Amino acid sequence: MTRIPISACIITLNEADRIDDCLASLAFCDEVVVVDSGSTDDTCARAEARGARVLQRPFDGFRSQKAFAVAQATHDWVLCLDADERVDATLRASIEAARAGGFATAAGYRFARLSEYFGAFLRHGNAYPDRVLRLFDRRRGGWRGEREIHEAVSVDGPVRTLAGNLEHHPYRSLSEQLAKQERYAQMMAEHLHARGKRATLGRILLSPWWRFVRGYLLRGGFLDGWRGLLYALVRVEYVRRKFLKLWLLERGYRP
Repeated sequence: MTRIPISACIITLNEADRIDDCLASLAFCDEVVVVDSGSTDDTCARAEARGARVLQRPFDGFRSQKAFAVAQATHDWVLCLDADERVDATLRASIEAARAGGFATAAGYRFARLSEYFGAFLRHGNAYPDRVLRLFDRRRGGWRGEREIHEAVSVDGPVRTLAGNLEHHPYRSLSEQLAKQERYAQMMAEHLHARGKRATLGRILLSPWWRFVRGYLLRGGFLDGWRGLLYALVRVEYVRRKFLKLWLLERGYRP
């Protein structure tokens, strides 16, 4: 059987401290495409030094940027990562085994994402397994839909789950996490508002509470110790801000 080539697709912005580890984990891929949105550090130089093909494109949304990267790939089977993610050894073996079989049983593959949080991996709660579909045949799917935030891949055909983890190193500090969540809450509120969704009093009061109960208590987030508690509390604030911003948008105010 002919070996099926894989193109890895990554979007970046000022990821010089993380891009090397990301690219090193993709050594089994046949091509790496990096779409950068104006980095002012040496992200692009580092990526090119590791053999990546680097393209520049102004950022207009996560989904659009990732869809553009997939469109630039040479090969039809693509593996999409963010610069703060790495393929672990077990996942690499699973991907290579699926490729050896010609990717015959699926149009796409999902796998668990394991997030590092202040020096340890979160293995419970809403943080894990957080399965994501990132390996797929672009002829049968891709980054679809209109939502530019919390974007996801969909495919026409069966989806299988692979063993192993996509290791995620999302935050350099609590300040960075809070800043990201503020941006994401704004983007999500604008998305919901544009589609006629409303921030009812019940949503504002109960949705954050339910996020904490579901993740920290029902899904065992407390088993991750103080990191699990901190993560749950910060995520609660994201939900609260999202609906508060939507509530203001409904009344004609800029959040």
